[in-house]
Amino acid sequence: MDWYTSIFELIDMRSFSNLWYWIVLAVVWSTASHWVLGVPYDMITRARRNGGQAEDDLQAMVRINVNRLLYIARVSGVWLTGFTFFLLSGLIVLGFVFSVEFAQAVFLIALPMSMVAWLSVATAVRIENEAPEGAALRKRLLRHRLYTKMIGTLAIFVTAVWGMYVNMTAGVLGG
Repeated sequence: MDWYTSIFELIDMRSFSNLWYWIVLAVVWSTASHWVLGVPYDMITRARRNGGQAEDDLQAMVRINVNRLLYIARVSGVWLTGFTFFLLSGLIVLGFVFSVEFAQAVFLIALPMSMVAWLSVATAVRIENEAPEGAALRKRLLRHRLYTKMIGTLAIFVTAVWGMYVNMTAGVLGG
């Protein structure tokens, strides 16, 4: 058996029937909903409960991450947007025109995550413009987390439905 066959046996390219794909999907969305603009959710709840130094730490962390995110968006945003659309377009063509299941699986993670990235930049711009503090900042961060969770829930649902469809038709279509 050659190395190519060994690798493809180890990494099953039939993604929707592979347990590892679903583990990766769960980890991606769990991580995305835990880290709000690079700030861990527990830091937000600690600031709400304790105030004082925890609130100051939250303010500092949000300021640092908002400035970092907006710097990246302003310096490289056009290139990152172009590359993202190129990548997503390639995945659409490979996955849904040429029926490459691995490309479909990656697309069903990448598209909603790119929406979360856009949401993060939009939230960072609002935080920069409004400069909220205390409860207003926590509310803005929690709203961002809620929207991220909503996108994630919809993405997981759509992925599960598509994955079931692909798995049910795989034998019929000869996949």
